[in-house]
Amino acid sequence: MRYRISAALAALALGLASGAAADPAEGMWKTQPDDGAYAHVRLGPCGAAVCGVIERTFNAGGEYASPNIGKTLVIDMMPQGDGSYEGRVWRPSNDKIYIGKMELSGDSLALKGCIAGGLICSKQTWQRLP
Repeated sequence: MRYRISAALAALALGLASGAAADPAEGMWKTQPDDGAYAHVRLGPCGAAVCGVIERTFNAGGEYASPNIGKTLVIDMMPQGDGSYEGRVWRPSNDKIYIGKMELSGDSLALKGCIAGGLICSKQTWQRLP
């Protein structure tokens, strides 16, 4: 009996040491085109929040080396527990940061960037990449 309890505690400790489960929004996402260009953004942990960094950029001519590669587009999105997130988003085309919201639904991610306390928003829907 003592052996089973010790084995169970050891398994629990290993599970805790391996870290928490990944947030369901983590992964690579394709943005909608904005001013003729789109990006592949990797969402991942940044503390207790989720952040997104531009990894690749594309325009009508194909992939190109944008100066925005490596910049954070999704900033400190805190999960709200129901598939929604609140934080900030950066829009490269005008270099402004907005109040941000995300809503995850399967392989689709609806993002909003808002001003005026959320009264005026611009929306995009991103698709998860394999």
